Amino acid sequence: MENTPKSLRLHFAIAGRINAGKSTLFNLISGQDAAITSSERGTTTDVVEKAMELRPLGAVVLLDTAGTDDDSALGASRFERTAKALDRADLVVLTVVAEQWGAPEDSLVLEAGRRKIPLLPVINLQDGHPVNGEFINLVQQKCGVVPLHVNAADRSERAVFLDKLTDAAGVLLPEEKSVPPLLRDLLAPGALTVLMTPIDLQAPKGRLILPQIQAIRDVLDGDGVVVTAKENAFPAVYSKLTALPDLVVCDSQAVKIMIETTPSQVPQTTFSILMARMKGDLNILAAGCAAINFLRPGDRVLIAESCTHHAGNDDIARVKIPRLLEKKVGGKLQIDFASGADYPAGLSGYKLIVHCGGCMLNRRAMLNRLKKAEQAGVAITNFGMCISCCTGVLEKVLSPFRDALKSYRNALDKNGF
Repeated sequence: MENTPKSLRLHFAIAGRINAGKSTLFNLISGQDAAITSSERGTTTDVVEKAMELRPLGAVVLLDTAGTDDDSALGASRFERTAKALDRADLVVLTVVAEQWGAPEDSLVLEAGRRKIPLLPVINLQDGHPVNGEFINLVQQKCGVVPLHVNAADRSERAVFLDKLTDAAGVLLPEEKSVPPLLRDLLAPGALTVLMTPIDLQAPKGRLILPQIQAIRDVLDGDGVVVTAKENAFPAVYSKLTALPDLVVCDSQAVKIMIETTPSQVPQTTFSILMARMKGDLNILAAGCAAINFLRPGDRVLIAESCTHHAGNDDIARVKIPRLLEKKVGGKLQIDFASGADYPAGLSGYKLIVHCGGCMLNRRAMLNRLKKAEQAGVAITNFGMCISCCTGVLEKVLSPFRDALKSYRNALDKNGF
């Protein structure tokens, strides 16, 4: 559990009005004084995170957010941070003060509904007195869910409350309990997968990058066999096999080597495409990739990464992808960059968004980014598909995914390409 990346955990955002007891509830659930609590208004100024295990849901991240009715000088900035937390929340735990319901609660119900995030109301009995039935009925009517209630300041209630919380969350999150498979559903038990894993400058010292590790584990979870080699040893792999592999997966930056050295009848794809499928919507990203063929010099392009790192001299996002795109369009593009939690609010001026595979984002956050691009009318694709498109091999690496390949071709036809 301790080694589970945040991107593979369920995210619970604890939200509500100022002084509703959000941080106190956060501490009750975590079993620690992880967040500062005070009767002073606006104590929580930024999102506080706590990774923990909640049986039987598994590994989760708790997000303690600022009050949504903060009218102080920093209120707008605090709400912006809360909104970003909601963008990656799988569940909103709406903390409600007993006998208090008004605009702050209505706004959060509206925000959860707009984002299609399940909402679980928790009435915080701050004075320890029971809440009356009429208020419980009001909260249930507003939220569409029977509210839980607890005195968040009383740690003796923790065990019973956690059982109720996980039971309720399990009902509200039937499809969020497990991350979609990366690739094992493509393979029969015993199938052989070969992974081409270049070790580039961005890989952490002594480790593989996360998508490579996840692919190895996913093949093993599907009772398959996996062979891993760097690109320079790749041709030798085939000479040692008694049968052709059932699937070959490579890093997007080595896709041409894979295509040139792998027998054409073997299904082939990239780690980036697998991540796009697991974290987002492969059909949307494939259709968005068609927009690369219609870019013209001077068009604005956003390149977005979900992580922050010290970019090298040949960084994939800052150097390689801009170089490939400009070579394909035959001129300079206006390229902006965003990294980490930064994702521009105004997207409508872009012709294309090229996003990383999202290995540092949870699925909910990635889907929200796709939704924002759709609402702005901007095509969005990811690093791996962009590279494959610019190098002329996209249809080959999409071939294991018929619907995605069809989405790409339909997008081309729609624009008369």
